[in-house]
Amino acid sequence: MSLASIILALVTLQRLGELALARHNTKKLLARGAIEVGADHYPLLVSVHAAWLIALWLWGRDQDVNLVALSVFAVLQGLRLWVLATLGSRWTTRIIMLPGAPLVTSGLYRYFSHPNYAVVVAEIAVLPLALHLPLLALIFTALNAAVLTIRIRAETRALSAVGGSTPSVSVSRTGRSIVKQGTPVSSGT
Repeated sequence: MSLASIILALVTLQRLGELALARHNTKKLLARGAIEVGADHYPLLVSVHAAWLIALWLWGRDQDVNLVALSVFAVLQGLRLWVLATLGSRWTTRIIMLPGAPLVTSGLYRYFSHPNYAVVVAEIAVLPLALHLPLLALIFTALNAAVLTIRIRAETRALSAVGGSTPSVSVSRTGRSIVKQGTPVSSGT
């Protein structure tokens, strides 16, 4: 098995594990009275990420690995774990609104509004580059940007809708995730 195949197997297992965790967390949040918003774009989000991984398997599994780009990807995985640890049971791949949940301001959220989106944007570009697939990096960066535009608009609408009347509502944002509370906030990636 090539190094590229091992890397792709690990990333695939990671993503499947994250989907299971997200499903578990979503069920728990909904059981606590949370509601999902913007669900109509969720299949598109999943499709882009699945297509990215499939394309990497199709064209990257036997590629040589650029160790510098792989090192950057490894750092991104550390940041991903930091986001997951910071959000804990509030991390999900969907937009979930939970009344009364406090704003998460620790971890990377102390410095960025959308650290998880930033990590995902970088991952989608860097892993194909690590496998010498710049065209895939470009294509999926563009597709992800389009999906994030839709997603961030949905989040902004949700926050705007509750901003004036329910200041204690929070939104769990992901693409993989961020939690906001109260009045509408900046939704830059």
